[in-house]
Amino acid sequence: MEAGIVGLPNVGKSTLFNALTNAGALAANYPFATIDPNVGVVPVPDPRLATINQHIETAKIVPAMLKLVDIAGLVRGASKGEGKGNAFLSHIRDVDAIVQVVRCFDKAPGGEDITHVDGTVDPIRDIETIEAELILADLQTLENAESKAQRAARGKDKDALARLAAIEAVRPVLEDEKPARALQTDNPEILSGLRQLGLITVKPILYVANVNEDEANGSGELAQRVKAHAESHGSQMVPVCARIEEELAELDEADKAEMLADYGMEEPALNSLARACYELLGLQSFYTAGEKEIRAWTITRNTKAPQAAGVIHTDFEKGFIRVECYSVDDLATHGSEKAIKEAGKMRVEGKEYVMHDADVCHFLFNR
Repeated sequence: MEAGIVGLPNVGKSTLFNALTNAGALAANYPFATIDPNVGVVPVPDPRLATINQHIETAKIVPAMLKLVDIAGLVRGASKGEGKGNAFLSHIRDVDAIVQVVRCFDKAPGGEDITHVDGTVDPIRDIETIEAELILADLQTLENAESKAQRAARGKDKDALARLAAIEAVRPVLEDEKPARALQTDNPEILSGLRQLGLITVKPILYVANVNEDEANGSGELAQRVKAHAESHGSQMVPVCARIEEELAELDEADKAEMLADYGMEEPALNSLARACYELLGLQSFYTAGEKEIRAWTITRNTKAPQAAGVIHTDFEKGFIRVECYSVDDLATHGSEKAIKEAGKMRVEGKEYVMHDADVCHFLFNR
């Protein structure tokens, strides 16, 4: 599962990506001259790991990781191949969720002017520009897919019939200049068809308001407009000052704490962003804990226990017998696994158990 970072030129997208990946320390960087995206792996800040470690000693702690892709900047006309439009659309189709960075500052922190591609700063216009290009690209996808689906449907092909149903349902939404995610349906055939079509605007989206240093908490008028827009579309806005975050990423813990205090921040804004991306992707964590390591494992919501075990090792899923589990809150309350058992809070679950967020697990399986 991965999220793609998108935005118009000069909105701070690459600065944000570099800060997220600690200025490239965890990134697999490709030459800038190419149209290939940069790919970074980012740890997801999780205070529950420290809670577990308060009660279970271990040699190391391994957080969940989030994969981010810095996608080439988009310009107006991308859906028709303008700029690096074809490459942009190709790369954005490959990710599972979209993180759009929008500029919410007039001048850079040093006071210098940074030219906006459209001449003036207007984050809602920027959002609408990218959304319009993605909608046009999706309409082109429908046009290309429809005739092929019609031919296959004559033979009663089930998948083709589902694609046709999805095309008929989603086309009016797109033609009304709304993203495919705005389609309201619980029809399983249409939902199946949408998955097959691979539309871009069906992907969930998160907005990042890149703000100036004196508005790091997102209180500025431009960021508040983005927040209102996001909420009206069932989404979320995270305010980030990319320049602050880039500096923080280079500091040791003591200097970082001092700088955060100077700005009245409890933690780097990137921590909130990483957690928001994790949630956007529909992910949650379960934990294994012992002397060798405490580790967060990533699964999608509604994953059953055998499939969760398979994330650790395929043999665990194949030979799954049961899982013994408890919550991090149980550990914080009772202080040890022994006390959890004595309190009757240790659960034994079978193959149909749907994993809860923050389960701490011991899997039993046949070798």
